[in-house]
Amino acid sequence: MYRGKVNAFQRVRRTCQGNGAALVLCSVSVACLSGLMMGYEMSLISGTLLQLREVLTLSCPQQEQVVGSLLLGAFLLSLGGGTILDRYGRRFSIILTALLCVLGTLLSVCVVSFWALVTGRMLVGMAVALSGTASCLYAAEVAPATWRGRCVCVYELMVVLGMLLGFGLSWAFAGVPDGWRFTFSGVLLPALLQAGVMPLLPMSPRFLLTQGREKEAHATLLRLRAGIKGLDAVDEELRAIRVALGAERLHGFLDLFRSRDNMMHRLLIGAALVFLQQATGQPNILAYASAVLSSVGFHGKEAATLASTGFGVVKVGGTIPVVFLVDKVGPKPFLCVGAVVMMLATATLGAVTMQSHTHVTSLCTGPISNSNLTVLTMGDETDIQTNTPHGLHQNGQSSHKSNHFLISINDTKEGWILNHTFDQRTALLKHASSHAVQRSEDEGWKIALQSVSVNEVSPSLKWISLVSLLVYVAGFSISLGPMVHVVLCAIFPTGIRGKAVSVISAFNWATNLLISMTFLTLTERIGLPSVIFSYSAMSFVLVVFVIAFVPETQGRSLEEISKELAMK
Repeated sequence: MYRGKVNAFQRVRRTCQGNGAALVLCSVSVACLSGLMMGYEMSLISGTLLQLREVLTLSCPQQEQVVGSLLLGAFLLSLGGGTILDRYGRRFSIILTALLCVLGTLLSVCVVSFWALVTGRMLVGMAVALSGTASCLYAAEVAPATWRGRCVCVYELMVVLGMLLGFGLSWAFAGVPDGWRFTFSGVLLPALLQAGVMPLLPMSPRFLLTQGREKEAHATLLRLRAGIKGLDAVDEELRAIRVALGAERLHGFLDLFRSRDNMMHRLLIGAALVFLQQATGQPNILAYASAVLSSVGFHGKEAATLASTGFGVVKVGGTIPVVFLVDKVGPKPFLCVGAVVMMLATATLGAVTMQSHTHVTSLCTGPISNSNLTVLTMGDETDIQTNTPHGLHQNGQSSHKSNHFLISINDTKEGWILNHTFDQRTALLKHASSHAVQRSEDEGWKIALQSVSVNEVSPSLKWISLVSLLVYVAGFSISLGPMVHVVLCAIFPTGIRGKAVSVISAFNWATNLLISMTFLTLTERIGLPSVIFSYSAMSFVLVVFVIAFVPETQGRSLEEISKELAMK
């Protein structure tokens, strides 16, 4: 009998000396493929929308609906996502959402219609919302306390890699017939990989304890901590989780909105963080990246999408060092530094757009073609007319007259905006010159062609605008992008964490939906500079809020953080 006990102890010891670090790394990596899919889905619409609005003849409201459908689906599922997370577990939720993402993508690609596209995007939105919450919680709960920050940041790293991939494939297929189908289909591989591998990985030990499966929880924690902690440390961690759960089982869903254990205070901290994450402008920078860059001088679909690919590169470059430094520095310093960078970048961009009289153009309509451009001569006046809408800023006029053939399309005093490409500008010059020569020969008088300017932005202001946008994206990538997930996964008790994060996630997606769906209208009403300055003001509010209210989570266990917050 004694020998049997020795053999059992040796088996446990060998288990603890195994490679638990590799298992944690594998588990976190596969779970965080949800971040890759989320980033990919949120960024691809920026480039594919340019094709979809021509293929499906989408009006401006329909384009807003296509952009907002993913956010609406995310909001709807996040309302009940906490129940799924707490009842069926993090691993099951990740598998379910991967399959849901496959279904929504196939519907969008195989059925070419506006409503099929909207429905498919809603299904994908449901998938990325629940999988994002499940993946962050799973990563936080399988990782040791000293690794938790970087493991959760892996999710944000995957998000920015997904954005880079989405921007890149949008550009690669921008000139390919039905290229949007190939771009949409790019998410199928990681979704199927995640759905196939995730069942082979361990469940969250904390979730197993909430279900009363203590033996499975102990065995799972031994596998995850093998080679990282000894047997005594594993037992101590398990006891700490058990004690925390015993106290937290007293919490119900409605306790989130009460003062008991400062739960309402914690909820408000999380809600304020995700509100500021959206109110500083990130959703609009992603969804309308190509169109915004097109409006400041990067003409053509491929050029605008290629320029927006720079956003993905910057986000990856900004997120990688954060993954390695977050556990040493903590989330609060990153949040403060990133907010200051975002504030300065958006203030600069707002000043540049005011100086150059830049407006967001052609978000609802594509560039005009040569066939839509007509030059009419009537007496002493010359009319330049177009048969297409002129974008967002117009006063209902469709021609510009000049007795001296002074053509200035981009007359900001009259609010007359017209998108163009180099070829269209050349065609305009050719038509105008030929009419000038003809009238000089027929009527014996000369028309002086003084200037032709079609929404032209000076090169210096154009590149300052791009650099400001890239700096803004870099600031977001080191602060609100990864750090919000780290804070949210740490401030709520284990027993109610799934419901709490789901409530915050629902608020997050609702705010994202509202900001994205009103961007075109708001820009038309108050102008692009005012919108950008509002982002700068929100970044300043973020700095003040982080300093005053966000708790420090560096190097502390989830149970220690929860205990301190409950006593405050």
